[in-house]
Amino acid sequence: MAERYDLGVIGGGPAGYTAALNAKAQGQSVILFEKDKLGGVCLNRGCIPTKAILHSAEVFEDLKCAENLGISVGADFSVDYSKVIEYKDKVVEKVRKALELTIKNSGIKVVYAQAKPNIADGKVSGVIADGEVYECDKVIMAVGSSPRELPALRFDHEFVLSSDDILKLSKLPKSIAIIGSGAIGIEWARIFSTFGAEVTIIEAAEHLLPIADVEVSKRIERIFKAKKIKMYLSNSVEKVENNTLYLSSGEAINPECVLLAIGRVPNEKDNIDGITYLGDVCGEIQLAHYAIKQAIDKVCGVKFETDLVPSVVYGNPEIAWIGKREQDLEEGTYKKSMMLISALGKSHCDNSTDGFIKLLSCDGYIVGAHIVSKEASSLIQQVAIAMQNRVSIDKLKEVCFAHPTYSEGIFECLFRL
Repeated sequence: MAERYDLGVIGGGPAGYTAALNAKAQGQSVILFEKDKLGGVCLNRGCIPTKAILHSAEVFEDLKCAENLGISVGADFSVDYSKVIEYKDKVVEKVRKALELTIKNSGIKVVYAQAKPNIADGKVSGVIADGEVYECDKVIMAVGSSPRELPALRFDHEFVLSSDDILKLSKLPKSIAIIGSGAIGIEWARIFSTFGAEVTIIEAAEHLLPIADVEVSKRIERIFKAKKIKMYLSNSVEKVENNTLYLSSGEAINPECVLLAIGRVPNEKDNIDGITYLGDVCGEIQLAHYAIKQAIDKVCGVKFETDLVPSVVYGNPEIAWIGKREQDLEEGTYKKSMMLISALGKSHCDNSTDGFIKLLSCDGYIVGAHIVSKEASSLIQQVAIAMQNRVSIDKLKEVCFAHPTYSEGIFECLFRL
């Protein structure tokens, strides 16, 4: 007789394990299927490993100006990239083991196998894995997404690399072309540039990070120009021959390798009636925190505003935004307040003065926030809480902000709206 569960979850990434843990906390019997490792792309091949490498890059960058801070490190310090990757692997393993222990202690059964819905008499009756059928009253598919390819650029995993491949490099390339300037492209451009590689970004849109507010994009372009990162905007790769990229603008470049970072595609092509789909597989907002909230909404009924999902791009300085971009708003219908990070004493203490805080408001409420700054990932959450709870600008002005902090920039911007 087949084992029976209240809920079967296929996919152990942020959406899947969140759904499983919350269902179990409600007293449901839960079985979780994962073909590889718990944590999904985010923990194993995305957010966590990339941020670990970024931290190494930021420490290396700080050392370059250590003399100005009164710290002598000598002139011959260098990076051993293989050790950077070792550090990344240790971080990933530590976080994954913590997740595995949480799942185990919760009493959720985990089956490490390729799984798919079991269809009986035209209806979903459970999950099948390794030839065994598990009866489930409800089934959730949270099978994630995979790196997107281009017709002219297919992954060969040697010259043309995916975001999965790039994490496996144990040696720094001397030069790299990054196609696409979303979060993945921007973060890896920062990593390789900091460690001394020659970096070229090719972006089809008019500006870098085209999903961001245009002033954010322009500031990132200025920062990248100062770092001698080459940028080919409004451009694309038309063909590749003998490891040479031929661009639509007529230029040809010869990088040691290529990172293709133009987004991700859902892993599941067909929606099946009777199954709940969560996370990247939905093809909506492909962010881990969106997937987590989506799972909580579905399992616990705790709603969230899908148009108030913060976005963060990591590195130095961080980039974060929420809500409306200025180019989304009609002229004359909104107010704008902007403050340079260099106006804050804390930025000078931290030797991190590049960037700005920008708030957009309509009818006395914040409708958008765009931040380029150290700690932007934390700053944006303050604005998110205010926007989600419809706290007026007048009420926010009553809040006492600590000094010296980057948060003071938000406080100052409020009085300019």
